[in-house]
Amino acid sequence: MTAEQKRNALEVTPVQNGHIKSNGAHTVLNGTSSAAPTCSQPPAAAATSAAAPPAAEDDSLEECTLWVAFVTYLAYFVLVAVGYVKEFLFPVHQKEKDRQGYTPLYLSFESFYIRNVYRRMSACFNNPLASCPGGQIDIQLRETPDYGFSYSRTGEVRRCINFGSYNYLGFAENSGPCTDTAERLLRRDGVAPCSSRMHLGSQQCQDDLEALVAEYLGVEDAVTFSMGFATNALNIPTLVGRGSLVISDQLNHASLILGLRLSGATIDVFKHNDMKDLERKLRRAIVDGHPRTHRPWKKILIVVEGIYSMEGSICKLPEIIALKKKYKAYLYLDEAHSIGALGPTGRGVCEYYGCDTRDIDVLMGTFTKSFGAIGGYMAGSRRLIAHVRRHSHSMFYASGLPPPVAGQISAVLCELLGRGGAGVGRARIRRLTDNTRYFRKRLSQMGFILYGDDDSPVVPLLIFLPAKACAFWSELMKHNVATVIVGFPATPILKVRCRFCVSAAHNKEVLDKILDLIDKIGDDLEIKYSSRPRTNHPIEYGRC
Repeated sequence: MTAEQKRNALEVTPVQNGHIKSNGAHTVLNGTSSAAPTCSQPPAAAATSAAAPPAAEDDSLEECTLWVAFVTYLAYFVLVAVGYVKEFLFPVHQKEKDRQGYTPLYLSFESFYIRNVYRRMSACFNNPLASCPGGQIDIQLRETPDYGFSYSRTGEVRRCINFGSYNYLGFAENSGPCTDTAERLLRRDGVAPCSSRMHLGSQQCQDDLEALVAEYLGVEDAVTFSMGFATNALNIPTLVGRGSLVISDQLNHASLILGLRLSGATIDVFKHNDMKDLERKLRRAIVDGHPRTHRPWKKILIVVEGIYSMEGSICKLPEIIALKKKYKAYLYLDEAHSIGALGPTGRGVCEYYGCDTRDIDVLMGTFTKSFGAIGGYMAGSRRLIAHVRRHSHSMFYASGLPPPVAGQISAVLCELLGRGGAGVGRARIRRLTDNTRYFRKRLSQMGFILYGDDDSPVVPLLIFLPAKACAFWSELMKHNVATVIVGFPATPILKVRCRFCVSAAHNKEVLDKILDLIDKIGDDLEIKYSSRPRTNHPIEYGRC
C-alpha cells in the first residue's frame, strides 16, 4: 500500500459531541519501549459530571486594525532605532573580563533589547510584595534615579486589589482552617524533609496527600513534587525518549517545552487548539513514521494544557480524546491552571466537559494556583506512577514537599471534597465561575478585545501598543489596583496585553469598582479596539 493509499484509509471524520465516528480499521501504532510506562486503556466510563458539556465557543480571535498594527510596529522600530543611534554615539562597554578567545556568554541583541526596550517598561514588572497574594495585596513602591537601570524602595507600601495572582479560589491567605492545618503540621513534622523522596524525604503527610489527590481526580494513584515547573521539566523525560514522537500545542508552557527538549524525543507542533491540524499531524506521523528510517514511532504523545495561561483559552478535550483513541496515541494533560478553577467541584477540564479521567494517560497539575501553595503532581494508573517514582529525577535529586505545604494542600482538597463541613470549597468554585463570567461579559460589552473562553479565569485584555500598556498599568496602580502587563518576547510583538486573574476572593462590589475604572481608562487611552457589535442589555451577576 502506498503512502497516499494509507492517508486515504485514515480519512478525516467529523467530530460529533466529542466523539469521532469510526470508519473502519486503521493503523495501530505506539509500540511500548522498556523505559516507558504502559498506561492501561480501560473502557470509557460514565462522565464525572452530570452537567451537559458547555456550548462551543467562538474560536475566532479578534485582531487589531491595520492602523493599530502599523503604529505598534512603528513604536518598536523607533525604540530600536533610537537605541542603536544612542549606543553608536555612546558605546556600552560591558565586555566580559578575562575571556579572550571565548565565545560571548550573553547574546548581544538580548542585552540590547533589555537596555533599550524592556528598561523603558520595567516599572510595570518585578514589583516587590509585602503580604500574601490574597484578594488584596501590599506592594512596596519603588523609584528609579536613572530611568529604569536601577530601583530603590521608597519605604511606602500600597494596599491594592489583587488582579495579578493565580489565586483562583482565594486560598492564598494567612488565616483560616487551611492555614491552621499548615501550622499544625509545621509544629508536628518540621519545616522541610531536608532529603529527596527516594532517600529519607518521604513523610506520612506526603503519602496522605497523594492518596487524597488520587481520590479527588478519580484515578488509581498520584505522586507529588516540590516544584510545579520541575514536575513537567524533569518528569516528561521519564515518559518519552529517542524514537518517540510528541505532538505539542503551539502555546504550551515553557516547562513543557523544556521537558520535551530534555527527553530527546522528536517534537512536532500543531496550531493552537486546531483539531484539524492535530489530526493532520497524527495521520502523517502514522503514515510516514520516522523521517529518516520511516519505521513506526515507539509511541506518540499528545501534550496539551487545560487552560492556557497567556491566552485564557480552554483546550478542546473531548475532541482531543476522540483523536487520541482513533489513532492510538497517548495523552498528557497539564491542568496547572484548570484544576480547582473549572468544573462544578473544581476537578478541572475533565469535569468541565464531562470526560472520564481514565481516558487521560497522564494527568499533571500544580498546587501553586487554586491551592495557594507550591509544588505539583502527576496522576494516572498505578503502573504509570510506579514508573515515575522509579525513574524521576525529582524523586532522587529534589527535596520533597514541606509538611506545612502538604497540610495546606490537603486542607484545600478536603474543602473541595466537601469534608470541611461548611461547604466553603463548593461556594468558592461557584463564586469564581460567577465572577469570571460577569467580568468577561462586562469587559466585552465595553468594547475591549478579550481572548479566551467565557469560563476561563485568565482574562487577557489586548492593548497592542507598549506605551499604552504601561500607561494602563500605571493608571490602575494609581487607583490601587494591581495587575500584570505581558509583552514581547513573552507574547507576539502585536499582542501586548494586560492579564487579569479573577479570584473567588473578589465580590461583585469589587468587580463593579474595577470595571468602572477600566471603562474610564479605556476611554482615556482609546484602547477599546473591538469592532464587534455591542449591546446595552444589563448583565446580571450570577446569571451570565
